Amino acid sequence: MNEFDESIALSPAGPREWSGRTDPRREAGTGMFGGWTSALLLKAVLGDAVDAGSPVSIAVHFLSPVLSGHALRLKTRPLGGGRALATWQAELHLEGAQAPAAIATVVLAKRRESFGFTDAVMPQTPPPDTLPTFHPPGTFGQRSLIRPVHGFPIFDRADARSVFWLRETSGRALDAILLAYLADNYPPRSWSRRTEPGPYSTVTLSAYFLATDAELAALGDDDVLLDVSCSRAESSTVAAQARIWSRGGVLLATTEQLGWFR
Repeated sequence: MNEFDESIALSPAGPREWSGRTDPRREAGTGMFGGWTSALLLKAVLGDAVDAGSPVSIAVHFLSPVLSGHALRLKTRPLGGGRALATWQAELHLEGAQAPAAIATVVLAKRRESFGFTDAVMPQTPPPDTLPTFHPPGTFGQRSLIRPVHGFPIFDRADARSVFWLRETSGRALDAILLAYLADNYPPRSWSRRTEPGPYSTVTLSAYFLATDAELAALGDDDVLLDVSCSRAESSTVAAQARIWSRGGVLLATTEQLGWFR
């Protein structure tokens, strides 16, 4: 088992309940990295919704910090759906806590053949292997390898756009769970108008999984390209969007998050 799968390991704890633990290797500044929490919630749903199809979206609401050093309890339940689509909810609780620290809504689909198109255009970039690398701060950052193309350093910039190649270093193959993790792997957009890091917390994060199973299977653990932008920062809220591309130009996922900053 690779390090990423060890980090999100879950054990059955009852009907539609799972137990797990936080992982000190996946911490951010004020608790567990939000992408790790998203991946864990999605894994719990997929463990129960075994015949409902593949994930097409997740929306995570972060209610309180998921503090390191805690046992966790996850609960899932189906909310409804039909023959092609099913919606599930997952809650993550610190062991012994009554209120959840995070909740997620996951939509799964039994995909079928159809026509396809996109208006999105992948940025032109050098190949990742030709670019210098660095790791973001936090223990999770030591397991995320970034190769900047545009927008780094993030601080004191005229624009809030970032383009970079990204790889999670455990060697785990790309799938929806790992895409949910990578969807939170970029600096807060509010930092682009600062000279140093400032307080920031993610309020809600959504990801939409667009790649087919065959497209993901062909990628292994290859680098992906993130193209991140800011729609607006105002009155302590900031909204950011990102597109996640394969090296070959396939749009794998899109993501958006709302953050709170001071």
